[in-house]
Amino acid sequence: MSKKIILTAKDLCKTFSNESIQQHVLKNLNLDIFKGDFTVVMGNSGSGKSTLLYALSGMDRPSLGTVTYYVENGEQGIEISKFNNDKLALFRRDHAGFVFQQNYLNDSLSALDNVMICGLLKNKDRKSLAEKAKTLLTRVEIGESDHRKFPTQLSGGQQQRVAVVRGVINDPEVLFADEPTGALNSQNTQNVLNILSELNEKGQSIVMVTHTIKAAERGNRIIYLSDGVIADECDLGPYVGDYRDAENPNREQAEKRHRKLKDFLQEQGW
Repeated sequence: MSKKIILTAKDLCKTFSNESIQQHVLKNLNLDIFKGDFTVVMGNSGSGKSTLLYALSGMDRPSLGTVTYYVENGEQGIEISKFNNDKLALFRRDHAGFVFQQNYLNDSLSALDNVMICGLLKNKDRKSLAEKAKTLLTRVEIGESDHRKFPTQLSGGQQQRVAVVRGVINDPEVLFADEPTGALNSQNTQNVLNILSELNEKGQSIVMVTHTIKAAERGNRIIYLSDGVIADECDLGPYVGDYRDAENPNREQAEKRHRKLKDFLQEQGW
């Protein structure tokens, strides 16, 4: 059974101009993102990873080319690259979620309110939204006693878990994550990656930029960028746990995935 395309980029270009200098960051890039996939974008610094993520998500506009979404089981594509700023903001609210390296939580709001303020943009039923937010926070091990704490009262790992919940509170078709574990220690990195894997197992489509093998292993599809174009991609298959975990019943398969990814990246000169 073929996978359903949820968004597609065609002939995508992004150029930044500085006085008389033009920097071509994305160059006629073509890419399909499939529903339910955990797509990981990798590449050396300056390869265009984050620029691609922002163009796909509607956070930034391509210089040329199109980004088209196929959402809510619709066959008719929605070409967001033609939207004005207001329409694009509404589309992002309804169809895309975001997690960044910096959590960008509002320090004057509690953990719960940081989540709800995004949810209220779409769902005006405060009571049902509060229950949903509390359930999601508890699921990512932000206990009820921490729901009313301010971000400065939470650890870095807790803050990022709140940011993940904020990213999925509106049930986005695609969750975009830009180096979501880049500012975390090893244990908190593991916790956040576990949450992303759990979301993906339940059907959440994810597109994540990362520079680490540990994070990339969570994906089933690896896209490698080089100088603004897709150099190659690798199909890893579904995540089957950490090969370092002696109690993982799928440890042998997990180790094969790790070696496949490592060999692929070495071939790309990573």
